[in-house]
Amino acid sequence: MKYYSFILLYLFWNSFIYVFNGSIWMYIFCFILFSATVVWGSFDIQLKYFINSITQKRTKIKEVALTFDDGPTELTPKFLDLLKEKNIKATFFCIGKQIEKYPETFQRIIAEGHAIGNHTYSHSNNTGFLSSSKMLGEIKKCDEVIFKIGNIKTNLYRPPFGVTNPNIAKAIKKTQKKSIGWNVRSLDTVTNNEKKIYNRITKNLNKGSIILLHDTSEKTHNVLVELLLFLEREKYSTFTMDSMTNSTNND
Repeated sequence: MKYYSFILLYLFWNSFIYVFNGSIWMYIFCFILFSATVVWGSFDIQLKYFINSITQKRTKIKEVALTFDDGPTELTPKFLDLLKEKNIKATFFCIGKQIEKYPETFQRIIAEGHAIGNHTYSHSNNTGFLSSSKMLGEIKKCDEVIFKIGNIKTNLYRPPFGVTNPNIAKAIKKTQKKSIGWNVRSLDTVTNNEKKIYNRITKNLNKGSIILLHDTSEKTHNVLVELLLFLEREKYSTFTMDSMTNSTNND
C-alpha cells in the first residue's frame, strides 16, 4: 500500500546509519528528514503519498475541469448563473452542513447538470488529526445529506485542504470513493488580489488541468468571469470529474 512507503523510507535511513556508524546527530538529521517527507506528503495531494488521487487528466485536447469547494453558499447562485450563461458544467465538492443550509441551491446545482462531490460533513479544521472512524463518519454523513436532499449518490471525494494521511486514506477506501485533487490551485482563499488569482490560474494551465476554486466569495466570481473569457479565447473545453472516475486516463 502506498502509505507504507514512509515506513520503508524510515528503515532505509536506519540501515544507512548502521552501515556507516552514524552519530546521534546523524539519527537526528535522518529523523527530521523523515518527518519532513511525511508532512510534505500529507499536505501535497499531487504527491499521492498516502492515496492515489486524480490530479490531472491525460488528454491531447485543450480541456480543463472547473471545480468548486466548500459550498453551497449564498453566492453559489451567482456562479451558477455565469456557468449557465456560458453553457459550462463544473464539479462542486459540497460540505454536508452547507447543503443543509442551502438545500434549494444544492438541488439547482444538480438540476443544471453539474457534478457533485463529497467534501465531508463539517470540513473540520482538525481533519488531519481525526481517527479513521471519525473520518469515515464525516464522509458517510455527507453522503446521507447528499442523498436525502439531492436524491443522488457520488463516488467523488475531495479531502478538505487537500490533506491526506493513513487514517484519511483508510476512510476513503472503505467508502469506495475516488480521491480528487488538482494541479492548478488558485489560492483564492488566501489572497484578495483578483489579478494574482487569475494570473496564477492561467499561467499554470495546461491540457487536462483540474482547477481548484471556491464558490464562497465575490472575488472568485469576478475571477471566474475573466477565466471563462480566457478559456473561450484559448479554445479550451471543459469536463466534469464524474467523466473520469470510470477511466484510468488520469495522473
